Amino acid sequence: MKKFEKLLKHHKKVVFLDFEGTQYSHEMIAIGALAVTLDRKGYIKSRKEPFKVFVKAKNKVGKYVSELTGINDNLLSEKGVSFAVAMESLKKYVGLSFKKSSFITFGNHDMRILNQSITHNLDFPKEICSQIQKNYIDFATFINEFLRDERGNPFSLVHCCELFGVPLAGESHDPAVDAINLANIFDAFFKNKSLVAERYKKALPMYGHFPSPVNEMLKKLNRGETVTPEVYDEEVHKYLT
Repeated sequence: MKKFEKLLKHHKKVVFLDFEGTQYSHEMIAIGALAVTLDRKGYIKSRKEPFKVFVKAKNKVGKYVSELTGINDNLLSEKGVSFAVAMESLKKYVGLSFKKSSFITFGNHDMRILNQSITHNLDFPKEICSQIQKNYIDFATFINEFLRDERGNPFSLVHCCELFGVPLAGESHDPAVDAINLANIFDAFFKNKSLVAERYKKALPMYGHFPSPVNEMLKKLNRGETVTPEVYDEEVHKYLT
């Protein structure tokens, strides 16, 4: 899809990312990543083993986040590394292609976590963080132009897996698992063009930014009705009266 190729900036190396953060300060407490190589069609050609690291935060994790992710202050004290070390480890995992990679997340909350961690860590690795920020793509924003549920709401990562028949790689809110699920959805989205086209046709009337006559035409087409210039004229006149 040409629209997404522009976002990729012709990169063939992609890193699917998921960050977990504290409940209140939104500092990073875990990184999950999956680095892949794309073929000439934009499909995933090869994958590395997934990456996961726990990150020590300056503030408490919070009860809700601990229950959701299984990550608590004791775990971070035992297994966590500093934010700077975690980011250096991520760069090492990606390898020599780090500067020529795109970093894909599902939603913009991951970038909020990255930015909050930067503000809480004066020793943050500027080059690594800026590289991710510069080449970051929010895949949720991209696909939500094409996919909406029956009420017009955006799809969650789990619902996307259900839509494309992609089995979940494990428990949600494990950052490595979520990175794998995101990669699988990425591949399924671009390989299932007919399904995406059908969902897009259904989603179009829900966006609300089309004039009423155009919306009515889209609804009729989705119902399988024949739309002629005369029917279009009728809808325009109906709207104007």
